[in-house]
Amino acid sequence: METKILKTDGQATDVNIIKEAAQVIREGGLVAFPTETVYGLGADACNLEASRKIYAAKGRPSDNPLIVHIACFADLERIALEVPGQARALADAFWPGPLTMIVKKNAAVPSETTGGLETVAVRMPDHPVALMLIRESGCLIAAPSANISGRPSPTIAAHVAADLEGRIPVILDGGEVGIGIESTIVDLTEETPSILRPGAVTEAMIASVIGAVQTDPGLLSEDSANRPKAPGMKYRHYAPEAELIVVDGSKEAVIQRINALAYELKAQGKRVGILCTDETSAAYRGNVIRSIGSRVDEEAIARHLYRVLREFDEAKTDVIYSESFAASGIGQAVMNRLLKAAGHRVLWA
Repeated sequence: METKILKTDGQATDVNIIKEAAQVIREGGLVAFPTETVYGLGADACNLEASRKIYAAKGRPSDNPLIVHIACFADLERIALEVPGQARALADAFWPGPLTMIVKKNAAVPSETTGGLETVAVRMPDHPVALMLIRESGCLIAAPSANISGRPSPTIAAHVAADLEGRIPVILDGGEVGIGIESTIVDLTEETPSILRPGAVTEAMIASVIGAVQTDPGLLSEDSANRPKAPGMKYRHYAPEAELIVVDGSKEAVIQRINALAYELKAQGKRVGILCTDETSAAYRGNVIRSIGSRVDEEAIARHLYRVLREFDEAKTDVIYSESFAASGIGQAVMNRLLKAAGHRVLWA
């Protein structure tokens, strides 16, 4: 299959490009497109065969639910069995934006889209290209990240092409995304809303709108025993090809431990990558050292994470050691992604 890469910034002059991509969606095909979080791989959410194509293109487990992307609140009402008052309040506060809400679904959404669950995950993206594509297609668009399942999510169109060129017909190149990690997911089907995946919309922000909210206890630990209620909960995700290990502890102890481990592996002929921050990068002695930003700028760290993980693959590293990050605010989202990428392998310095 030939993959077309079409450049667009969502301006009115791009209408023909959007129309071409929308036609692919209407016909049951796949289109990769930018959102404010990461690039998504989209298909008609109400077309079961189209949803199956997403799983096939990504090599994604069929019990891993997809997120349905909408362009107006009325779209949620079309597919929800009921719309909780909390959903309206959160939509007023954070939509369009990086928040996904899980509600009970109605028959309009096939089980192929929801991973067999009786719930559906929904969000309204805050990106002109994504919103134009949804509106022009006339469809609700199911879209996980536009990468091979388990790989770091794509934040530029070149990442999408590296994974999916020849597998999908169209990639809409809208440049680099703004946030760089996936949306927060909050489950509204329980008595107390529960955060199933952290993101740029934090627990404190959600609680300020709807009151009591809890964080799923398995969020920062490995718990794959149960069927996933949200993308990213069960399987290893976001992972580079190299083995990734997180090292936790005080700054000085982490630097000393990582350098000692790197020395041992380099002596064995291994190529060692080190993922760190601006404050510590000069202290390390690996083969490939990459900073993802300053610790005082958590948003930049989140934005750079997946790009840097892919750079380690390009540099042919065998093992990557990473510093850990604070499990609060958006730092919790970064740590969640790192632990998933590392298969929850953590060493204490």
